[in-house]
Amino acid sequence: MRFFQIKETLTPSTKEEFRQSGVPYVAILSFEEWRENSSIFDMVIDMELETEDQRETKAVVNSDSLTGCFSIPDREQITKRHFFSFALDEKGIVLIDDSAYASALVEEVRRTRKWRFPCLERFIYDLLEQIIHRDLKLLGMLEHQLGETENHILKDQVDDYPPELNQIRGDLIDLRVHYEQLIDLGQELEENENGFFDVDNLRFFRLFTERVIRLQDTVTSLKDYVVQLRDLVQSELEVRQNKIMTLLTVITSIFLPLTLIAGWYGMNFRYMPELEWKISYPIVILISILIVVVCLIWFKKKKWL
Repeated sequence: MRFFQIKETLTPSTKEEFRQSGVPYVAILSFEEWRENSSIFDMVIDMELETEDQRETKAVVNSDSLTGCFSIPDREQITKRHFFSFALDEKGIVLIDDSAYASALVEEVRRTRKWRFPCLERFIYDLLEQIIHRDLKLLGMLEHQLGETENHILKDQVDDYPPELNQIRGDLIDLRVHYEQLIDLGQELEENENGFFDVDNLRFFRLFTERVIRLQDTVTSLKDYVVQLRDLVQSELEVRQNKIMTLLTVITSIFLPLTLIAGWYGMNFRYMPELEWKISYPIVILISILIVVVCLIWFKKKKWL
């Protein structure tokens, strides 16, 4: 268990003193520690906290508390999730986590934040901001990757549908769902149904929600970009296939009259006087060459070659 008081910075505290001064607190516990020590927080919780890994971020209003959980995609591997639960009232917030993720978020807030007017709302805002603080960079990297893929497509360097487009599309879908859930969470906090938060401080949750909405808009734009690239790849592959079919058609068209000549003179009729001519063979050669040259000139003129 770790305890902090929300003062000018997050100040480490002990289990005995964390609530004595009336200063808002932050507590970090494992699920086992929560089951053994939940009574010391005097929170009336109507619904059981989520203790199993979920793929949902949500907040649930209780009669005298607000509980919920976070399911946060790892920014290095979007399909991987970090999960922890929380419970809060007007006195403070408890983070329940069997991993070190929640503790790392709090430690980063403690290391980087200093408040002129410390309050529980500002800490929650900074904690939420810590969850998404690298997302603009992540989305920028995805956009750059899509741009590189587009350049390869336009330079005709793609022989098949790029598998990275499916990976990026899946990541964007996961992020979009994650942002939708964060927006719902921010709106639930801003609603302040139990009156835990100072009305003037609700602006922190509104600012967070607006930022997540902008991130969600960016994700939507990138998803549209992926769809455009998929269509572009399909078009390029169709153009390439059409070029191949055009070439095969041209070759077939050139050899059709030659095949006719070969078939004509391959017939076993007795009376074909030109077969007795000494110059028949050179004439057939010249006619064949002339046919090939005329066909090539014609196809070139029609821009089929």
